[in-house]
Amino acid sequence: MSAATPSIKRVAVIGASGYGGLQTLRLLEDHPHFSVTFLGGERSAGNRWSELTPFLPLDRDLVVQSPDPEAIAAVADAAVLSLPNGLASELTPALVERGVRVVDLSADYRFNDLSEWASTYSSEAATRNRSDQTLCSEAIYGLVEWAGEALVDARVVGAPGCFPTASLLALLPLLQQGLIEGEGIVIDAKTGTSGGGRAAKEHLLLAEASESVAPYGVVGHRHTAEIEQLASRASGRPIQLQFTPHLIPMVRGLLATVYGRLRDPGLTAEDLKTVYQATYRDHPCVEVLPVGTYPATKWVRQTNRALISVAVDKRTSQVVVMSAIDNLLKGQAGQGVQCLNVMAGLPQQTGLPLLPFYP
Repeated sequence: MSAATPSIKRVAVIGASGYGGLQTLRLLEDHPHFSVTFLGGERSAGNRWSELTPFLPLDRDLVVQSPDPEAIAAVADAAVLSLPNGLASELTPALVERGVRVVDLSADYRFNDLSEWASTYSSEAATRNRSDQTLCSEAIYGLVEWAGEALVDARVVGAPGCFPTASLLALLPLLQQGLIEGEGIVIDAKTGTSGGGRAAKEHLLLAEASESVAPYGVVGHRHTAEIEQLASRASGRPIQLQFTPHLIPMVRGLLATVYGRLRDPGLTAEDLKTVYQATYRDHPCVEVLPVGTYPATKWVRQTNRALISVAVDKRTSQVVVMSAIDNLLKGQAGQGVQCLNVMAGLPQQTGLPLLPFYP
């Protein structure tokens, strides 16, 4: 961490009562370095935290406040924003101006070009008058294993979505090393219902989602652009791919299966496993499984770990990479705390659970 970058100890959580906020608070409550000093929300403003969530008490019985930048800056070094798309960008410029470093769990700062965000999130863009291109340009994409030292001095971090996290951890080593063709990449991903957030939605009702598997956003899902952006950076040329998500009747968990055509049909799964192990050897939140062992979502449930396994179909010269994460932790709040750790000069796994309670 550079001498000009202030240390982070006090953290504000904005959007505290949503699933992302709840997970963030749960992680920060046990964190050895950070303390929660501000809880922000609109609908819950004015309520004591102990009254809202008696199942998740905090050391300090804070009152949820309207997220005023001055009030946040008075008590916090950093803020984690767990807000709907389009809302974080209304708060972030004022926070940064007051010296508060921001980790945004929404999509507002995942694109360095504001016009890309506007075209991908057109419905949100239609109701927002954003003028923060400068912050978008400097924002760091918070996939910790690939962000490198850029996170250390970051003022704004756009934490990746859950589908991009699992997909990119599986895909980027192949593209960076030029091991697969740039065309014909397919990502088939499945997630639990908590990915839809805490607000009531008909398709997430138990009677609708239980005993059923359903694809959605089959063509043009928003996360496709996010995945392609990072894939193109890794490969050094534009990448277009096919991404299809599915809703699975479970609460939490995400499994992405990535398919690509090998440039060298002679490569084996053991060869590729070695590549993945070298890529992630210094990243304790990612584990590469032995060839022939395939990850299950229950193996990473309530952890910040990603499990990756690679297979090769010699008949078709296809590589198949499987990546399992907890969508609410490594795919959201845990990743946000992992970013905070790096920004504060701490080991990236500090305060993060890496082992599940099984089953």
